[in-house]
Amino acid sequence: MPARLRLADPAVLAAALERFTAGERTPADLRLLTKHFLAVLETRAPGRSVEVRVPPYAAVQAVEGVRHTRGTPPAVVEMDAATWITLASGEVSWPDAEQSGRVHASGERADLTPYLPLA
Repeated sequence: MPARLRLADPAVLAAALERFTAGERTPADLRLLTKHFLAVLETRAPGRSVEVRVPPYAAVQAVEGVRHTRGTPPAVVEMDAATWITLASGEVSWPDAEQSGRVHASGERADLTPYLPLA
């Protein structure tokens, strides 16, 4: 069973987000911010009908709906870490990210607009 994602320390999170926003995108900050915002999503939208993947950092299942137990869930959303962080922080909207091809979403409930931004 994979380890649960954890919320980051607020001071560490703020510093990492500030560096990210300034264009300093280190692998450590990308990992911290990605996992933190996935943990927030998991908390705010509990469920197992949508799998949100941000390779290579993490994936979570969230959003109420059809319970998923094995194989590919009914909905899958995948994006890179920078896209996920900009969506979660409100820097980019879901429609803009989707239209630009930065988000790959398929299946029922794959639109995360009701849950974003998370910051």
